[in-house]
Amino acid sequence: MRHQHKHWCNRFYRNKKSIIENNIQLVIVGPEDPLVHGIADYFLSDDQLKSIPLIGPQAKGAMLEGSKDFAKAFMHRHAIPTAKYCTVTQNNFEEGLSFLKTVTAPYVLKADGLAAGKGVLILESIADAEEELRQMIFDKKFGAASASVVIEEFISGIEMSCFVITDGISYKTLPEAKDYKRIGEGDTGLNTGGMGAVSPVPFANAAFMQKVEERIIKPTIEGLKKDNMNYCGFILLA
Repeated sequence: MRHQHKHWCNRFYRNKKSIIENNIQLVIVGPEDPLVHGIADYFLSDDQLKSIPLIGPQAKGAMLEGSKDFAKAFMHRHAIPTAKYCTVTQNNFEEGLSFLKTVTAPYVLKADGLAAGKGVLILESIADAEEELRQMIFDKKFGAASASVVIEEFISGIEMSCFVITDGISYKTLPEAKDYKRIGEGDTGLNTGGMGAVSPVPFANAAFMQKVEERIIKPTIEGLKKDNMNYCGFILLA
């Protein structure tokens, strides 16, 4: 952990030199990793960088993307619709096996941490789900990302992603998109980081987007305020 912290501090320092030398006036952070490891916090704590606007949440807010367990707890706390779930580690592995028996196939296993879009498994048999859960947690199938695994109730339907930019108080909804993650024809096979996307989404009409705003976007923004998260950046609602 100390080695990883030093690694990110060195990376942030190199970024700082480049930003100052090139007189950068605005920084937009795309990848999740630097946000989860505190690049926004680094900027705010540095006398030479804190006056430069950075679009991206501080480390606490970035955990909404960096930890599926954190995100699920946030949604439950603020009454944002989400699937039933159980978070499993080595310490409560048997509880995870019991939870699998309370949901019906297919079974959804998600590595809690960042796994480049590849840490999600959707399995048709409970035997496969139990074995994959064991491999994720005990055999580190997805490395440190699967030290903790979220088992989630499968919800059928058409997936869509909604994008919001916010300063933690107000927000602006950006054009929506639908991506295709399964690697095989007809949405079969393993999940990937994305096999392509379409935007705008044909079924996302005004009435549909109004529901998304009232049931998901507004409670999310209010939740950020209630949890004292100084969130300035993009939120992906999928």
